[in-house]
Parts: sequence; structure tokens; C-alpha cells
Amino acid sequence: MLIAGAFKRLHYPIDVIAQCVRWYLAYSLSLRNLEEMMSERGIDVDHSTLHRWILRVTPVFNKIAAKYKKPVTQFWHIDETYIKIKGKWHYLYRAIDTNSKTIDFLLTKRRDLQAARRFFKSAISKHACPIKVTIDRSVANKKAVESFNTGFTRFKPITIRQNKYLNNRIEQDHRFIKKRVRAMLGFKSFRTAKIILSGIELMHMIRKEQFNLSKEFQNTLGFFCLKFR
Repeated sequence: MLIAGAFKRLHYPIDVIAQCVRWYLAYSLSLRNLEEMMSERGIDVDHSTLHRWILRVTPVFNKIAAKYKKPVTQFWHIDETYIKIKGKWHYLYRAIDTNSKTIDFLLTKRRDLQAARRFFKSAISKHACPIKVTIDRSVANKKAVESFNTGFTRFKPITIRQNKYLNNRIEQDHRFIKKRVRAMLGFKSFRTAKIILSGIELMHMIRKEQFNLSKEFQNTLGFFCLKFR
């Protein structure tokens, strides 16, 4: 139902739209590169139309994929990386487990205690509470985890391992996201950045085989991640 609604009143076949969205999110292509590639295949579509497709269907793909995401371990690595939006630096909080599987991500305007707590709360709401969290020397991140140890007495206290060099695992995982974003030369708005980054993270998770490829999944998102199986 969600898929049908996302493609409603779009005058192109679903598989063409999904292919364009997937290529843009997965590979270092500009919208004009994509426009030219589709033209070579006999499909006349403007780069602005491609941009509208991406912003419209990416949230739907993410919402559906979340239902099929595999569990992660309870040993987390948390860090943030820089994202430029309209000439200003913003922060993408990210968390992975010991198997480098993506746990959660959150784009914020500031890097402070409030942002760190919001990210950690979001991650816990989607997964089991971690046993151990590895972070760098960020004071805000440490205080955010400590606040959950104080506020959630029904959980066993989370062990905090704070060491810059022990967090290289997630630093390496940032590379896929940074590489794709670099080719975009920055975002024009926070909303656009939030949607496109969620799509890039989705493609990264598909590459890492983080979804149960059940029959139901094949019927909904199978066409979107066909090349990664």
C-alpha cells in the first residue's frame, strides 16, 4: 500500500523510477549524470524530476525496509561525522555494532548533549539496550550515555569504553557515506539532506546484508535492491 501511494500520479513505470533512485543513492552520480544515462536508454527525464522522485520515494523505501531489518549485537560504536548543508557544517550521528552493522543514524544541526541524547534515545527505541558502548573523547556523548544509566533503572548499566583509537571501526564505516556525499558538493536544505542521507544509509545497509530477504520483502522492495543480492 505504501509503495502504491509513493508512485501514485508519477508518469513513469515503477521499475524505472526505482532504478534511478537506487543508482543515485548507491553510486557517485550527479542528477545530470543520471539524466544522461537514462537518455541513452531511451527514457527522457529531466534532472529536476529525478530529484523529486528521490525526495518522494526514499522515505517510503526506508519505512518499509525497517520492518525487515535484522537484529544487531549489544556492543555498539557511536560517533559523529561532518555534513555540509548550505555552506554550514552539520553533524551526522551514527552507530554500528561489533559486526559493522548499522544500528541507527541522526542528522543534527548541533553537536551537544541534547543532540547526543536524542540520537541515543532513538537508537535504543529501535533496538535492545546495549551492554557496552564505545565512543571517542566526546564529553557530550559520554554524558548522554551516563544519563541513560541514571534514568533507566530497569536496564543493567551500560559500560562506557571511551578511547579514540578503539573507535576506528565506525570511522572506517563513515567512508561509504562521506564518499557518496562528497560527489554531491553539499546540500541545499536540511530536509533534503535528511532524506537523501537516509537513502544512502539504506543502500549501505543493503550492501551489508542487514535485511531478511523474505518473500514479503521480495514483493515490496526486491526490485529496489536486486543488484545487491
